[in-house]
Amino acid sequence: MRTLTILGSTGSIGTQTLDVLDRFPEEFQLNFLTAHTRIADLEAQALRYQPKGVAISNEACWKEFKKNTKFTGEILCGEEGIIAAAADNSNDIVMQALVGFSGVMPTLAAIQAGTSIALANKETLVSAGSIVMKAAQDKNVPILAVDSEHSAILQCLSGENHNSIEKLILTASGGPFRTLPQDEFSSITVEKALKHPNWVMGSKITIDSSTLMNKGFEVIEAHYLFDISTEHIEVIIHPQSIIHSMIQFTDGSIKAQLGTPDMRIPIMYAMFYPEHKPADLPRLDLISMGDLSFQKPDLQKFPCLALAYQALSIGGIAPATINAANEIAVQAFLKKHISFNQIPQAIEFTLHAMPIIHQPSITDISNADNEARKIAAEFLRYKIS
Repeated sequence: MRTLTILGSTGSIGTQTLDVLDRFPEEFQLNFLTAHTRIADLEAQALRYQPKGVAISNEACWKEFKKNTKFTGEILCGEEGIIAAAADNSNDIVMQALVGFSGVMPTLAAIQAGTSIALANKETLVSAGSIVMKAAQDKNVPILAVDSEHSAILQCLSGENHNSIEKLILTASGGPFRTLPQDEFSSITVEKALKHPNWVMGSKITIDSSTLMNKGFEVIEAHYLFDISTEHIEVIIHPQSIIHSMIQFTDGSIKAQLGTPDMRIPIMYAMFYPEHKPADLPRLDLISMGDLSFQKPDLQKFPCLALAYQALSIGGIAPATINAANEIAVQAFLKKHISFNQIPQAIEFTLHAMPIIHQPSITDISNADNEARKIAAEFLRYKIS
């Protein structure tokens, strides 16, 4: 039985990981569960699963939880508590399902402890990909992506020679506004943006999917995970979300991974890699699913994708910059402080306002993250919460 810690257990990936755990209770025992502010959900999880401990990053919520909880295990506080949970030497695997830049330091802590990482937090590699991957290589720690696209690439790579890869093809549903005319983007509401046509996800990643910034982040993530240069990573729109990604080889052949749009499948693959564990999840009905369609992304309508490619080409702190600016812009949009169109505007302004450091340390990246947030907030006239 392996020991599992879930960072971000109350979010979409965290709760689906617990669903997988319910299906294989003999395979894992829980070490730590962590949350930011959803302490009622954390309380329910802790009482049901009885982990060794919990960690709560928000100090006020930690105080409230500690005062009222019936849970008798360890109760850790703040970013330090999350890092301690990630670095606990009892961990065999850490499901890293935190949101945003907050995932970087816990991931590095888990790597230093020699723990395998199931990575659902793409911002970790977007912001600090070169540092995280080098640390993982130095410690011989596997990083297994939970994103459906990168899980698909990992499966397609099985048994293949890396030198035979011509390009990676990441598929994108196109989000809820794929067919919406660009002149109507200014009237997009938060409620409309949160209605993804295929996937059920958290609010931040759902907004990122609606702007295609999520796909831009996946391009950066794929670059670091699979050591593929930018020009060999292509994004295509595939509205049905049946083909999760593809690899094109040097002989022109293409290998694709297909499946239902269910995040429990890539979660399971990361948790049991390289095994495909039998599970009673919905099967893909090839007969009834109809036609599969593909098209090029419209970079005029969705400039966030182009900005991600640009940041990756610049390198250094540029990816961390666009990640930080995007976090602020999405937060402001969700609070109805700005329009949908202002999200890419804030990211582009911040990217060009920041000085470039080409070989940053983790301190440089952390400083860049803080500075980029300030610049984006000032641009949007938004008070950071």
